[in-house]
Amino acid sequence: MTKAKPGIDKNLQNVVKELEKPDLDAHGNQQLNQQHMDNLNGDSLHYNKKAYETEQHE
Repeated sequence: MTKAKPGIDKNLQNVVKELEKPDLDAHGNQQLNQQHMDNLNGDSLHYNKKAYETEQHE
């Protein structure tokens, strides 16, 4: 998570960040979304694996 600069609304910072991204065609958007979902899934798999390993050591 990024910290908001003092006196600046964090929601507005996120909107500006989104607006700075270049416009993509449908294929580019799909690729970007797939990459995002893969990252979320990877984080989930890593967390689940760690939890499983902790259970095995107890």
